Amino acid sequence: MSSSRLTSSLYLLAFALLLQNVLGIENSFVRCVYGPNNMNATATSSYNTSLSVLLGSMNQLAPVEGFALGSLGQSSHDRPYGLLLCRGDVSSSDCRTCALLATSEIRKSCPNSRGGFIAYDNCLLKYSDTDFFGRIDDNTTFYMWNENNVSNPVVFNQKTVELLSQLATKASYNSTKLFAAGEMDLPEGSTKVYGMTTCTRDLSSADCKKCLDGAIVELLRRAYGKEVARFVGGSCTVGYQINPFVKA
Repeated sequence: MSSSRLTSSLYLLAFALLLQNVLGIENSFVRCVYGPNNMNATATSSYNTSLSVLLGSMNQLAPVEGFALGSLGQSSHDRPYGLLLCRGDVSSSDCRTCALLATSEIRKSCPNSRGGFIAYDNCLLKYSDTDFFGRIDDNTTFYMWNENNVSNPVVFNQKTVELLSQLATKASYNSTKLFAAGEMDLPEGSTKVYGMTTCTRDLSSADCKKCLDGAIVELLRRAYGKEVARFVGGSCTVGYQINPFVKA
């Protein structure tokens, strides 16, 4: 969303990742906006009605292509803009499940809000009363990593940056889904690092690359030498870890 909205930074450490990996529980990231400049102005009934119809429509459309966006409303004041993206490796059925969950949870978490963002492993959903299509959201930023350190952080970070940079280029310029995943061998022997990059599909290839490049630099700075780390943003997502996590 616009630079005046959804400013956030979240750090989730070992316990959340342990739950996700061992118990299969997905982490979720949520932010709500209730008016211009985060003032306490709630949505009107007509805005909520338009939003409900828009979210329902995106729930139907997103599983087909893994992505949906649109706006709905008679007047500019009561017109929501929405976007729903499923990760590029997610099946249509898993996309539908995640989309329904995201829609339900964002309305519970952000009742009568003028804008909101929610992300799970398989999908993300955002909406606003301001047209945000085609613009990089630099302010909705969530970071997550575990506390386990690799044995050789210098080499590990070099290889991780190399892998993620390659994936950022692939996602931006060589993928219709703006999604890429891959792996790279590490010098320690059989150990590998696995990575994933993706952007919301309203972005241009150049803006996707710009979003991913910035996210990679900041993620590796914050999570230096950690075995597992994720960045989830309003326009792009980056993740890496030492075991596979992307669906075949």
